[in-house]
Amino acid sequence: MTVDEDNPLAGARVATRLPAQDLDRARRFYADKLGLRPVDERPGGLLYRCGNAEFALFRSTGASSGAFTQMAFEVDDIEAVVAGLRRRGVVFEEVDVPGFRTSGGIAETDGNYPSKGARGERGVWFRDSEGNMLGVGEPVV
Repeated sequence: MTVDEDNPLAGARVATRLPAQDLDRARRFYADKLGLRPVDERPGGLLYRCGNAEFALFRSTGASSGAFTQMAFEVDDIEAVVAGLRRRGVVFEEVDVPGFRTSGGIAETDGNYPSKGARGERGVWFRDSEGNMLGVGEPVV
């Protein structure tokens, strides 16, 4: 693969990194609540793959503020995913701010990126065992 001099990151793959103060607790959360198992690990880190993306949990003495979405999963059927995660014990955030409100944990957002070909998005948010804010979204076509 050659590197585009005008856009050197154009061919890069994006890989999220999430801090975990207790890596064993985080491993249990991702397995028990999300049904995910690491595909690889190293001292102080766990690597997960979902679809064609990957993310890693790394041992950290710092903690995320959890005030914003750090990583999101995009799905085709948000109701089914939310129901499955609820059965596993995931607790979703309720949001009620001007212009943005959840109903049953799911928010409806008008507008989306034109390249996605969607008129909006439906989303939910929850925190992992380490306080990281995670989201699940479904484009509305």
